[in-house]
Amino acid sequence: MKKRIGILTSGGDAPGMNAAIRAIVRTALYKGYEVLGIKHGYKGLINNDIVKLDHHSVANIIQRGGTILGTARCDEFETERGMHRAKKVIDKNKLDCVIVIGGDGTMRGAKEFSEKFGVNLIGLPGTIDNDLYGTDFTIGFDTAINSALEAVDRIRDTASSLERVFFIEVMGRHAGFISLAVGLAGGAEDVIIPETPTDIEEIAQTIQNNIKKGKKSNIIIVAEGDEAGNALTIARKVKKLTGEDYRVAVLGYIQRGGAPTANDRILASKLGYYAVESFENNRFGVMVGEIEGKIVYTPFEETYSIKKPVEDHIYKMIKILSG
Repeated sequence: MKKRIGILTSGGDAPGMNAAIRAIVRTALYKGYEVLGIKHGYKGLINNDIVKLDHHSVANIIQRGGTILGTARCDEFETERGMHRAKKVIDKNKLDCVIVIGGDGTMRGAKEFSEKFGVNLIGLPGTIDNDLYGTDFTIGFDTAINSALEAVDRIRDTASSLERVFFIEVMGRHAGFISLAVGLAGGAEDVIIPETPTDIEEIAQTIQNNIKKGKKSNIIIVAEGDEAGNALTIARKVKKLTGEDYRVAVLGYIQRGGAPTANDRILASKLGYYAVESFENNRFGVMVGEIEGKIVYTPFEETYSIKKPVEDHIYKMIKILSG
C-alpha cells in the first residue's frame, strides 16, 4: 500500500498557503505517495473532514490567496479528548504523516499532539506576522507588507494634500515585523512596535519638528499590539501634546488577502517540496524553514518558545531616513 500524507492549514490564513499545498501534493505524487487534504485545520482532523488530493485538485491555485482547504481555530483540539479523536481519524485514514501549515498556535498544537500520541507531524510556517523562529521569512509575510505598503502609498497622497498626520495601524499583535518593513519601505516618519517602549512625547516632538521643517505629511505606522494602545488611542494622546489634527486608518484583514507575491510563491513552493523530503527522510517533529538561503529544520517547541528578534537597526534607520 502507498504511503499517505495529510495536509492541513490552521489558524489565520496567509497568502501562499495554496502554493505550499500545491508543492506538497505534486512532490508527493511524483514520489509515489497518496495525499489527503484535511479541511478546516485541526477541527477537520477531529471531524474526519478529509478529501483526496490529486494533480487536478491543485491546478491553477498557486496564484490564489487564502487556502483551498479552509482554516479554523479549534478549542477542542487543545484538550486530551480532542487530540484522541484526531488520532483515531489519522489511524482510520492510514496517514503516515500530517504536514501542518500555520503560525505559532499551529506549531504548539503540533508539538503537543506529536508528543502525546506519537503522530508524525511536519510544520510549515504560514503566517503574515513573520514571528516564527527558525525561518527568515514566513509564508504570507511578503504579500502582507506589499498590500499594506500599497495602502500607505495611497494614504500618503491624501496626507500631503490635507497636511495632516496619519496613524496607520497594521497587523502584529505580538511582533513588529510588518510595521518595520512597511515603515522603512513607505518612508514613515515613525514606527510603533510591541518590542520597544513607546514614548508618546518623542512621537509628538518628531511630528512638531517635521511640521516646522515644512513637511506636508506625517505617517506613523502602528502595530496593533503595541503596549501604548491601538492607533486611535495613540493618535489621541499625541494630539493632546501637539494640537495637530489627525486621521486613523486601520488596514486590518486587507493584509491577509489577495494573490501572493512572487517571493511568497517561491518560498511556499520550496518549503512544500522540502516538507515531503523531510517525510521521506523520517524527519518529524520539526518546522521546515529557510535561513540565509538554506533549508533548516527547527523543533516545534523552538519555533514559538525562542523569541525571533526584530532588527533594531531598521528602527533606527527609519528615524534617520525620515528626517
